[in-house]
Amino acid sequence: MVYIASMAAMAMTGEHAEDVLERLLGWLKTGQDCALAIVTHTEGGAVRAPGALLAIGPDGRFGYISGGCIDTDVELQARQACADGQVRRLRYGAGSPFVDLPLPCGGAIELVILPNPVSALIEQAHGRLRWRESVYLSLSAAGELKLAAEPLALRSGDQVFCYAPKLRLRIAGRGSDALALAKMSEAAGFETRIQLVDEDDISTAKTAGLTGVEKLNAVSDLKQAEDDRWTAFVLLFHDQDWEVPLLQQALAGPAFYIGAVGSLRTHDKRCRALSAAGCSEQDIARVRGPIGLVPSLRDASYIAISTLAEIIEAYPGTASAKRQSTALVLLAAGTSSRYEDGDKLLAKLNGKPVLAHAGALDLMTRTRSRVAVVPSAPSPRSDVLTAQGWGIISNPNAKDGQSTSLVSAVDAIQSDPDIDQIILVLGDMPNVPAEHLDAMSKLAEHQEVSAIMSECDGVLSPPALFKRQHFDALSKLSGDQGAKSVFLSSEIGRATLQFSPQQAQDIDHVADLARMSEVIDA
Repeated sequence: MVYIASMAAMAMTGEHAEDVLERLLGWLKTGQDCALAIVTHTEGGAVRAPGALLAIGPDGRFGYISGGCIDTDVELQARQACADGQVRRLRYGAGSPFVDLPLPCGGAIELVILPNPVSALIEQAHGRLRWRESVYLSLSAAGELKLAAEPLALRSGDQVFCYAPKLRLRIAGRGSDALALAKMSEAAGFETRIQLVDEDDISTAKTAGLTGVEKLNAVSDLKQAEDDRWTAFVLLFHDQDWEVPLLQQALAGPAFYIGAVGSLRTHDKRCRALSAAGCSEQDIARVRGPIGLVPSLRDASYIAISTLAEIIEAYPGTASAKRQSTALVLLAAGTSSRYEDGDKLLAKLNGKPVLAHAGALDLMTRTRSRVAVVPSAPSPRSDVLTAQGWGIISNPNAKDGQSTSLVSAVDAIQSDPDIDQIILVLGDMPNVPAEHLDAMSKLAEHQEVSAIMSECDGVLSPPALFKRQHFDALSKLSGDQGAKSVFLSSEIGRATLQFSPQQAQDIDHVADLARMSEVIDA
């Protein structure tokens, strides 16, 4: 089933690529002149990010690329491009020849105008977004637009823009809280589905013009959820008979956000009920509660705004030019050759294996994939990590050096075109906090940053982050070469993130483990 935002919401915003491409496609099918404008570069406080779209047709424009400063002029330029059939590259703001169109922010916006783009390409791109697939548009220096299979490195000189499907919000509940959240979601142009129990709520929802309304008849009759990784699920029930089954249903899928209304006490009770129903600790940790950025709200409209803000903050498609889809890679295939007493990763630290401490790492915003490389599987190491929800990659050539593990991981990951970057962590570094990984992910939102390593007292080490443009180099490592060699060979786009000596500590010898145990005990 495809859920479509109301046309009123679409007409008000025009901010999502799916809506802009749909309007452009309609114009193209009429055979009249139209154009597509794409923001290619920004400087300073631009309103839209690179990749923002504006469609210009015979009866106006749809979408926006500024706060109103230049859109009218872009429309004029687009009509001239349609008349002469020439691609236009324009710059507004600082350094622009259009001195009569200054940008109040003091920055600059560069864009390209493509007259009468190929209808089949626009239709294919729109179709992919409509069917909940990411879209990558590749733009050449000459202005040729192509549909890319993945966000390729820019070696060819092309720019690649990534567009995620619309945020989908699935709400299950009753009363004013559920209705207010659904109404605001549809007004924002999100794909909205609301599941209700009470007939009065259903009637109110339909009278208010809400689409995607579904009746919940019985717990035993729950339909299969259609959540994907761009879906947020919000539970607005105070009824445990419904709470646990609906949350179990959401947890079985890939939704990027799962939240439930209620106080801290209510959430604690809910978590215990999920545990009793057989949910793992890792799954239960995915359920946010209390929901919303602002605590202790009592009014339905305020709760809706607060909850939507929290969802948008977590949405993996927000500002698609910035926020990346991440694979977390745990390297745990080393031979422990320097450790004097067996397998260091299975040695006990604070009552559990060293590897279990490292394996507890994750990003605050859910990763696309979590994979661990072990020397062989099944094995005690893979058992520890499988219990923590990691996918396992077996590397029988681990004795030939760390590079073999990196190559195994990258080869497995890069086949997924939706993964934009990897974060590498080591199994023998048990003190790395999740906050460090989140800070690394946040730093990577800057487009100019493509590789990040941790730094402690001038020494570079994992955790490390590499965007897709470095995957080829990582896959060609050999022997004892590590990720640092790829980082140092990158002339631009490098950044470092500081962390403390305690966080950076790894375990090579029994004495290292003893010192770490003493710190924990202290």
